[in-house]
Parts: sequence; structure tokens; C-alpha cells
Amino acid sequence: MPRFDRRTILTSLAAAGAAGVAARAAAGPVAVKPADIAKEAEVACLYHCDFGEPARFAQMLNNISNHYAVYGSNTFDIQLAMVVHSVGVKFFLDRLDGTPWQSEQIAPELFERMGSLAKNGLVAYLCEITFQRLKLNRDTVRAAEFIRFVPSGVAAVAVLQSKGFAYLKVG
Repeated sequence: MPRFDRRTILTSLAAAGAAGVAARAAAGPVAVKPADIAKEAEVACLYHCDFGEPARFAQMLNNISNHYAVYGSNTFDIQLAMVVHSVGVKFFLDRLDGTPWQSEQIAPELFERMGSLAKNGLVAYLCEITFQRLKLNRDTVRAAEFIRFVPSGVAAVAVLQSKGFAYLKVG
């Protein structure tokens, strides 16, 4: 019978877990119903993104970063979500060719900052209706575990507010 030490077992478990995370990210964002999103922290806030100006998006990321700076990354203390629809979805696309924004360029640093903030628990909910109406392919969404789809962005905003999420929009 083979003998396994703790290091071998833990290394194997870590590799299996990493493979699962990678597989979920590669499969693309999952769809969730707003009713299934629970308020799990004392302070919960949704950031509403329906704008396409990169400077405004960067300012929103600054505000989210400031939010985490005050509360830390303890998910029991703070829960931040971003609801994204309309032109705001462009910041989450892998490529813009074939979209209404194909002549634009998005600085990759913006999405990298999103990934860093997601390590603190930030989740981005993208509007399925936006993708349907603009004929955007869901396969163009960047592979990231913190991205989810909701049937309607505006409905998600209302549902999260009814559950006690504060509403913020960078203007």
C-alpha cells in the first residue's frame, strides 16, 4: 500500500482545487437570478455601471478600492457588487470587434484592477438583456470567476436595493 505524507495530500488537493477554479473560469460566467443573491454582510453596496467613459469607470474602481480600504477585505464586514448594463458591459469584453465599440480601445489595466478588487469579494453582474439587444456574444466576456450574468441589470439593481444593498453611482 502506498504511503502518503501530508505534503503530498495537500499538494494534490490544492492542484485539484486550482483545476476546478480554472475550469469554472474557462467555462465562462454563470447565470444567477437576482433573487438568489443574498446580503451576507452588515454593509452591502451595489455600484451601478451603465456608462462607457473609461475615466468614469476608473473613478468607480477608485471608489470601490476606497470602500475596501475602510472596511478591509473581511467578507463578513462588507459586501460589494457591481451591476453592469448598457454600454458599461464593454469593460468586461475580451475584444470589441463586431460590437458598437469596435473603434475604441479599453486599457487592460481597468480589468486588471477589477480582478484585484474581486480578491476582496467584489462580484460583477452583467445584464443578459444588454447582450441580447446589442447582439453581443457571451463568449466575448472575459473569463473571470467574479463575473456573473443576471437576466436584467435594472431588475437586479432594484432587487439588491430591496435586500438592503446601498446604491452608489459614480457621476
